[in-house]
Amino acid sequence: MRHLYTLLLYLALPVVSLVVAVRGFREREYWRGWRQRFGFGPRRSGNGIWVHAVSVGEVQAAAVLIEALRERRPQTEITLTCATPTARARGRALLPGVDVRYAPYDLPGSVRRCLRALRPRLLIVLETELWPNLLHGAQEAGLPILIASARVSPRSAGIYRRLPGLLRATLAGGVWVAAQTEADALRFAALGVPAARLTVAGNIKFDRLLAPETSHRGALLRARYAAGRPVWVAGSTHAGEEQIVLDAHSRVFQHLPAALLILAPRHPQRFDAAAASVAAQGLSCIRRSIGAAPDDADRDYQVLLLDTVGELPEFYAAGDVAFVGGSLVPVGGHNLLEPAALGIPVLSGPEQFNSPELARVLSEQGALTIVHDADDLAAALARLLADPAARATQGAAGCAAIAANRGALERVLDVFDRLPPKRAFVFV
Repeated sequence: MRHLYTLLLYLALPVVSLVVAVRGFREREYWRGWRQRFGFGPRRSGNGIWVHAVSVGEVQAAAVLIEALRERRPQTEITLTCATPTARARGRALLPGVDVRYAPYDLPGSVRRCLRALRPRLLIVLETELWPNLLHGAQEAGLPILIASARVSPRSAGIYRRLPGLLRATLAGGVWVAAQTEADALRFAALGVPAARLTVAGNIKFDRLLAPETSHRGALLRARYAAGRPVWVAGSTHAGEEQIVLDAHSRVFQHLPAALLILAPRHPQRFDAAAASVAAQGLSCIRRSIGAAPDDADRDYQVLLLDTVGELPEFYAAGDVAFVGGSLVPVGGHNLLEPAALGIPVLSGPEQFNSPELARVLSEQGALTIVHDADDLAAALARLLADPAARATQGAAGCAAIAANRGALERVLDVFDRLPPKRAFVFV
């Protein structure tokens, strides 16, 4: 089954390469590091740790784990691989001094070349990164494999059970799993992971601490852009979602004409499209990247477009309410914990399949309000922007939920300490 999977990947490779090449015309970062996707890259001295995380959310969780590993093993080389330019940029910003590169395509040759370049003694993958050739190649190279903050959806688990030749032998043969929930652990057990190598550890994302100066920077940004105004932030939005957000904002400022929306699209290549959507809605807009001081501009702008990378936490801190995107379209939702950790009331859509347990915890604690359309979003915003006490209550619930669920990092590190050494193997 793994060979059939590999054949299908080879057949898809020309299309995938063409998509990456075309994206590179809009965002040159897709072209930089192209060879790394085929396993080529700078050689490391060896005996280090390879950490793999696919996108921004997983990279931020990986950063928490990597910082802890660096404290424990300061002389150990660590390489972080990821899949997208945004994730690579975020990894480099969070982890100066760490080798951050693109992950190889899940093809046997690409995986072997990457293993030869890195020569690691351990592979750690985050959350759902169950790539058959990557895990098989690492196991063949004698590496212990740890899946940290591991989760697998019922649907994915059902597919893997129906295709036992894809992953079962690898999972049964030498993979340690630190699962997010008991349900995830049971699904991994059904896929072949022995109970002795299964631990329920929780979600490392709860252990991520924002920089201490985040709230202070948020206060400065608010004073600069929105002094005396009610402010809400729509973070990590996608195509098809921004129109809903803008519709809701049009309704909000009918009742709160001073209200300001800070709009932060998820991907840099969509900044111009988002600006066009704001203009089409008839809303006045300024762009963060232009740098014009609002003191010198028209103070009646209704939208601030956050068209920079890496500043979203500070702008969440500048707001009264946060909406987290990727959730009104079938993307699966993005990081709910960033605004919640700042004591900001959080709104989001129903599409939360990327982190369903995280959304469940926040919802049950009263820290997250699920909205389904522009009407729901506008109503929730109007209620919260008009009621400081309700904002404080929901914000406090978010902080309490995060505090109650911390500790996954230490449990993952306990598993790390129990991993066996790499088996003798010569990378050829």
